[in-house]
Amino acid sequence: MHDPGPDSAPAPAPTLELDLLAVPKVVPELRRTLSGWHPHGPHPDVQLCVSELLSNVIRHLGEGTPVTVRLTRAPGRIRVAVTDPDPRVWPVLRTAAGDDETGRGLALLDAVSLRWGVEQGPDSKTVWCELGEG
Repeated sequence: MHDPGPDSAPAPAPTLELDLLAVPKVVPELRRTLSGWHPHGPHPDVQLCVSELLSNVIRHLGEGTPVTVRLTRAPGRIRVAVTDPDPRVWPVLRTAAGDDETGRGLALLDAVSLRWGVEQGPDSKTVWCELGEG
């Protein structure tokens, strides 16, 4: 997991914030919603990261888990954040073998993002990543 380091500053207010239940049918719906969010058209890496983070909640916490999805634009960057109500279950970056059917989501997120991490709250956690604007 990438550490935000001492130079991290609080994120600006979200430009898109959605409270929803993490269920499989929401993933493609959210990708469609996001295709119109970016002023320059669809941003495939944003769609990929949101899909992977939401899918991780479904897989590891269960269908119907309430989440908040936030997207924030700052100069040159987009921050994607998904908050869920379980501060104990943290994502783990691992290497999937060639025949593994799961385990590549965080590796994809790690590959396309500038950095990513987890913030723990008293009753929740937020998994976030930052992507280049373009």
